[in-house]
Amino acid sequence: MPSADKRQRQKENARLAREAREAALKKRRRNRTLRNAAIAVGVFVVAILLITWLGGGSKKKVVASPSTTSTTIAAKLPLSGVTATIKGNLGTIVIALDTKNDPKGAGRFVALANGGVYNGSSWSRIAKDFVIQGGAPGGDPSQSAANQVVAEVPKDHYPVGSVAAAKGPNDAPGTFDSQFFIVTGAQQGATLPNDYARFGTVKSGMDVVNKIAALPVSGETPTSKATIDSVTISGV
Repeated sequence: MPSADKRQRQKENARLAREAREAALKKRRRNRTLRNAAIAVGVFVVAILLITWLGGGSKKKVVASPSTTSTTIAAKLPLSGVTATIKGNLGTIVIALDTKNDPKGAGRFVALANGGVYNGSSWSRIAKDFVIQGGAPGGDPSQSAANQVVAEVPKDHYPVGSVAAAKGPNDAPGTFDSQFFIVTGAQQGATLPNDYARFGTVKSGMDVVNKIAALPVSGETPTSKATIDSVTISGV
């Protein structure tokens, strides 16, 4: 039979082994908890980054609002004969508004113009052989106008001279805040998805459009001034 000392040592060894197992188990649980917490934080950070990236950063600050709602104006627009005259430092562009096929888009543009939102704006983007884009309040693309609408979209893309509403990649098709573009490139306009409210066509002043399109750029930002001093609506 084992001696009393031997039995005592066996009990002590068993106790030490049990304590070691319990300590190892606690360590594994603690490490698992820390790992799960780190994963949760990582998922949260990635989600925030995705939201920020897909949403184009922080929300644009609303700095201007049409004095009359687009819906009210759209309901009163005649089906033809409405034009918008855009005057700037490089010349005048006249747009025939498509009040028949895109009354919501045309109504939105008329509301913005009549509200003075475009006065003192600029052409802030030039994509060579594609579009010129402008119309942000004050000429600052980070600014926004209130009460954006979702207008009608075409089915036959965007021929050269088409005037359409610019929108973010995650905005619904036809979304119209305030910025708009004029198509200068036939190939890219013909393949552009029918996601943008096409509310008009250049009636005269395509030479001015091309003059703006030919300005030097840094990336797609013009390095020479191209202003939108005023937009006047006629035929209403």
